[in-house]
Amino acid sequence: MKILFIEDDAIETMKLNRTISKLQVNHTIIQASNGEEALEILKDTQNIPDIILLDLNMPRMNGIEFLQILKSNATLKYLPTIILTTSENRTDLLECYKIGIAGYVIKPLKYEDYEEKIQKVIAYWEINELVKA
Repeated sequence: MKILFIEDDAIETMKLNRTISKLQVNHTIIQASNGEEALEILKDTQNIPDIILLDLNMPRMNGIEFLQILKSNATLKYLPTIILTTSENRTDLLECYKIGIAGYVIKPLKYEDYEEKIQKVIAYWEINELVKA
């Protein structure tokens, strides 16, 4: 599975990579540090990810702005996008579901809890029938 991980925090990126490596599965992580960079990556139609893990609070283009552009694209709108954020703001949660996300996961403070949540998210998407954009 190809996973586009959109996150501006280097520590969060290290946590995700560490968690994925512990799963001992052959998933490819494509990293973007903001929404603009992610949109550039998505222009390569030969390298479209299977799922997107998206942070909301990023510079240049936040997660909601990225989602609005993604979901307005006729080809890319079907990519399952899971929000991975520290934001417990109900307004953010509702807006994201209104735009069309596949899930909203709040990053816990403890690494062990983070690892458990990521493992569950990955396991869920491994068994799903994914649409190829």
